[in-house]
Amino acid sequence: MGGEPQVDFIIAGVQKGGTTALFDYLRDEPGVALPRVKEVHFFDDEGQDWSRPDYAAYHANWEAPPDGRPRGEATPIYVYWPNSLERIRAYNPAMKLILLLRDPVQRAWSHWRMEYARGAETEPFAWCIREGRRRLLDAEPWGHHREFSYVERGFYGEQVERLFELFPRDQALILKAEDLRGDPGPALAQVRAFVGAPPGPAPAAREVHVGREMDYPSRLTRDDVALLRRLYERDMARLRDLTGIGFD
Repeated sequence: MGGEPQVDFIIAGVQKGGTTALFDYLRDEPGVALPRVKEVHFFDDEGQDWSRPDYAAYHANWEAPPDGRPRGEATPIYVYWPNSLERIRAYNPAMKLILLLRDPVQRAWSHWRMEYARGAETEPFAWCIREGRRRLLDAEPWGHHREFSYVERGFYGEQVERLFELFPRDQALILKAEDLRGDPGPALAQVRAFVGAPPGPAPAAREVHVGREMDYPSRLTRDDVALLRRLYERDMARLRDLTGIGFD
C-alpha cells in the first residue's frame, strides 16, 4: 500500500546520541526533504498490519511530493526496537542508515534524566540500572521497553551487527556524537555526501534539545560507571571490531 519507496535515508539511532541536533542542522539544508516532525515512528509501530503496511500513511508525513531531493527522517528507536530494521529493509532495501553513537554510560544517564524529568520514571538511577532491568522481562515485546531501556539501548555492537546482517555496510554511516558537537562542519559534510545532497557551508555549532535543569534524586556515581563499563565491555569490543569505533 502506498506505492514505491519514497524515503532514501533514516537517522535510525541512537536515542540521546545527538539525533535531534543532526535533524535540526539538516532542516537548514535546502538539498534534503524532511518530514513535518522529527520522529515519525512508523517502523516501530506495533499497531501497523505488517503483512500489508500502509506506506501511504508513512509518506503523508512529508508535505510535498517527491521532487528529486533525498528524503529522510530521524527516529532513533529504530536501531533498538525489534523488527524495525527488518521492516525498513522490506520497504526499501537500498535505504541509507545513519547512526550517531554516544558513550553508552553517558547515554544511559542522559536517558534516565529525560524520563525522570518528564515523569515516566520515578526510581533512582542506581536502582534502574540494577534491579530495574527486570522490568523489561514483563514488557511487550519481551525484553524491550521504550522508556526503561537505559542499559539495553547501549549495546551498540549487538545492534550494529544486526544492521550489517540486513544492509550492506556502504549503506550505513556511523558517527560519534562528539563528531557533531563543537565543530559540526566535517560531520555534516559526511552526511551530505552519504545521502546525496549537494555540498554546503559549515554551520556554526549550536546546542539543540539540551536536557532539562531540575533537582534529580540521583547522581552518576563511580560505582554506577564501573558497573556499566563492565556490562558493556564485551559489546564495546564487538563494536570496535565491526566499526573501529570505541568508547574508553
